[in-house]
Amino acid sequence: MNIRREQHIKTKMAATGRMNHELKRKAKEAEKNCSDPVELLRCKCLQRGASGIKGLARTFKIFDDDGSRSLDKSEFSKGIRDYGIVLERDVVDSAFDALDKDHSGKLDFDEFLIALRPKMNASRKALVTQAFNKLDKTGDSLITTEDLKGVYNVKKHPKYLNGEWTEDQCLLQFLSSFDSDDKDGKITRDEFDNYYAGVSASVDSDAYFSLMMTNAWKL
Repeated sequence: MNIRREQHIKTKMAATGRMNHELKRKAKEAEKNCSDPVELLRCKCLQRGASGIKGLARTFKIFDDDGSRSLDKSEFSKGIRDYGIVLERDVVDSAFDALDKDHSGKLDFDEFLIALRPKMNASRKALVTQAFNKLDKTGDSLITTEDLKGVYNVKKHPKYLNGEWTEDQCLLQFLSSFDSDDKDGKITRDEFDNYYAGVSASVDSDAYFSLMMTNAWKL
């Protein structure tokens, strides 16, 4: 591995750790002055780091037995509770009602996750889209281990060095940072956006977010 590539990986992994710590801190502070039920739920998720929202998505998927990708109020409440988020019942009900825009008694799964996702401005969205498109070498709107080969080098990964993991296993482990549903080793654009929306919430400066994305993915 050349020196620049090694520095690139170290920078990306270290930045992720620092940003998760900062994101958790900010979310905990924001919760103290939060009165909006949806914002409160968002803060609770982000206290688990950039992966907090995808973790809630994974919990909700368990209840979607019929594959409808929708939730009623009972499923919504149970999913939040099973994920370990502690909220008063009236707050949960208010969050559901606020998200149930058409008053159907059902939340569309994908629309709910988009509503919960921290907002990114246009310049940050463009950088995330650029990174996804670079990784999606096959153009099928999915990132797989095959897409990552030649982009993400695993040769310095400890488990690769000691022979415990193959290159594909290392790549799958990296993909799991973004994967939200069934750990199938395929990352959708929504999963990628959800992850970086969480990261973005920990970064105040657009310039720093741009630098982070540019360095991480060589944009």
